[in-house]
Amino acid sequence: MTERKETSSTVFSGRVIEVRLDEVRLEDGSPARREVVVHSGSVAVVVFVQREILLVRQFRYPVQAELWEIPAGRIESGERPAAAAARELAEEAGLRAGDLEPLLDVFLTPGYSSERMQIYLARGAAPVPARPDADERIEARWFPFAEAVAMCLDGRIRDVKTVAGLLAVAASGACDSSR
Repeated sequence: MTERKETSSTVFSGRVIEVRLDEVRLEDGSPARREVVVHSGSVAVVVFVQREILLVRQFRYPVQAELWEIPAGRIESGERPAAAAARELAEEAGLRAGDLEPLLDVFLTPGYSSERMQIYLARGAAPVPARPDADERIEARWFPFAEAVAMCLDGRIRDVKTVAGLLAVAASGACDSSR
């Protein structure tokens, strides 16, 4: 199944996203409109050290709530995803990963957004100076891995990248080793 784009117009262009309105032709010839949020891509990091997981809490304006999340952020122009993951980990959590390995490669909301997120697993970490963005207010805290997974399942963690990342670590058995 495919859809053919016939016209496209940018209705908003900002620092983080662009919003497009595309007129498409469906496979059966019917016309349709698609609203698309264009995003350059992002990364997130599950930090696992001695059977504990690092989470950061910050206020998320669109949902009007403070959320516990794994460290994450945008990939800058020309930046490799692993470098972006290391940068975001340092900025948000004040940590340098001992080892960064790919965990998941997902589309966050493919119904309307092009954002692709690459999630990494970091084992081992050393402190470095944290450098959050000027508009970020972040609290970092370590949680026992089992508690963090329980938080995903009982609704205390509602952020999809965090739920996916933690459940992927649990399913992979990576949490059984504290390398």
